[in-house]
Amino acid sequence: MYVRTFSLRDFRSWDAVSVDLVPGPTVLLGRNGHGKTNMLEALGYLSTLTSHRVSGDAPLLRAGTSRALVSAHVVNAGRELALDVEINDGKSNRARINQSPTRRPREILGILRTVLFAPEDLSLVRGDPGDRRRFLDELLTTRIPRLGGVRADYDKVLRQRSALLKTAGGALRRGARSADGAGALATLDVWDGHLASHGAELLAARIALLHDLAPHVVAAYRSIAPESRPALLRYRSSLGDALPPEFADPERRPEPGDRATIEAAFVAALAAARTREIERGVCLVGPHRDELELILGDQPAKGYASHGESWSYALALRLGAFELLRSDGTDPVLMLDDVFAELDRRRRAALAAVAASAEQVLITAAVPEDVPSELAGVRFSVRAEDSERGRLSVLTRTEVEEVRP
Repeated sequence: MYVRTFSLRDFRSWDAVSVDLVPGPTVLLGRNGHGKTNMLEALGYLSTLTSHRVSGDAPLLRAGTSRALVSAHVVNAGRELALDVEINDGKSNRARINQSPTRRPREILGILRTVLFAPEDLSLVRGDPGDRRRFLDELLTTRIPRLGGVRADYDKVLRQRSALLKTAGGALRRGARSADGAGALATLDVWDGHLASHGAELLAARIALLHDLAPHVVAAYRSIAPESRPALLRYRSSLGDALPPEFADPERRPEPGDRATIEAAFVAALAAARTREIERGVCLVGPHRDELELILGDQPAKGYASHGESWSYALALRLGAFELLRSDGTDPVLMLDDVFAELDRRRRAALAAVAASAEQVLITAAVPEDVPSELAGVRFSVRAEDSERGRLSVLTRTEVEEVRP
């Protein structure tokens, strides 16, 4: 898989840019803050409909504009598809495939597969559980685009149920059974069923994903840091004792009946937590409260891993995701955002070896010396210039070297 053409309009620092790309390495060179990362962020957005830097869409729009457009032609096994995503301020986003509007933007998920490794990935090891859940879910929807709808349905039910819990909890604290409070309590069972149904499907898919992903991550970490303690991944569910403990073991092979088992455990856990949830006014059970545990030896990586071990684990997660997607039959587009300068010799070599074998890799760097020699290829310069419309990024092709077949 590779991107043949890529264009932006009014995305962050870019007014308008269009670039032809080729298989193999492409390097974007420029000083920090001049717009290199914005290009990779936009391509990642076209792949996942999310940014790796911010949680909302508003910062993606160039200052003073009300919409941004990200477009690409994606080639996969000889078949080419044109993708467009329109990011709107205050309105729903829109997407098109081969110029035909989609009913929902998420219908483009899975067409462009990317893996992005960036300095922000250190949060996968040192950050909150939400960072690791997001890593799993984005990889999940890349492999199985249909699960993007499951995630959306789960989030919708979660918001509705959380609002009911707040209403019921407020009535309880006032010591009175208001009409709203009574109505909320009466409908919680219905929403419990919806939450358990969507949540069980999402949780079963995460557990199955971890079973496939873990061996790749463990092998990647071992190759990057052979002198370090062995890596281990484990899933910790908020369903607690209601879920059989073997479900946390990534070596356990998923079975067809897992979803039904998880749904029954989900319903039981919700019943057990009902009083606490009403008192606190929040939903305490479900995939939104789960944790992907990253272990080194017999200790959690978070809080115990050194800086170098944390970088190695973050890199291993991304390389594991790349190898998993590759094992599905198609190389994803690999994007490396200013990371070689952060890595020591061994980690640089491990990453460069994988990147050199990728069908297409896009690299950003501040100076040419940060890019390993085996990744020489098409090079562009990115710089920022002041204009009447503010500070804008400019792209210039600076060097073309022989690109491997």
